[in-house]
Amino acid sequence: MTENEKQFLKGTTTVGITFNGGVVLAADKRATMETFIAAKEVDKIHVIGDKIAMTLAGSVGDAQALVRMMRAEIELYKYSKGSDITVSGAATLLANVLQGNKYYPYLVQLIIAGFDEKPRLFDLDPLGGLLPEKYVSTGSGSITAYGLLDENFKEGMNEGEAVRLAAKAVAAAMKRDNATGEGIDVVVITGKGSRRIAKNEVANIIA
Repeated sequence: MTENEKQFLKGTTTVGITFNGGVVLAADKRATMETFIAAKEVDKIHVIGDKIAMTLAGSVGDAQALVRMMRAEIELYKYSKGSDITVSGAATLLANVLQGNKYYPYLVQLIIAGFDEKPRLFDLDPLGGLLPEKYVSTGSGSITAYGLLDENFKEGMNEGEAVRLAAKAVAAAMKRDNATGEGIDVVVITGKGSRRIAKNEVANIIA
């Protein structure tokens, strides 16, 4: 597969949910090229700071380039300022990069989430639109995922409830969207940092 082909691998469902004490991100593992399943082990949730992560939907090449850039910028900020960048600061930085490239846009839709003084969750579009959210879904399966999120999200959820809802929203998308599949990743971010939920635990949640 050529580098040019890899750039246009796409198709996904990503979900972000805030809860009382943190934020949950969930995503599937499949990448497609039109109707062809091109990859089955794509990482779509990337930790880019001590308590910040982002999800990827859209062009794999564009999204991975933005992950590398954000990791470098967050490290530079930490060393130059002597403190961690806020989640909203990281989201604004990425939104400015996307907006500055609007004539040759990155073909992506991204979620940035994390914890500073409280849980933060932001939805970013390809042209740099930045919206704070309490829950959000992106990608080709997001319409199906929103069916569960709109019905079941509530303020003050605990971590277990949020993890269960995020995983089940992606699982629902896997049943209806042929660009979503091959398993579910779940990452939880709290004031203590980030951690990835084990695959067998995720499987038990959606069983």
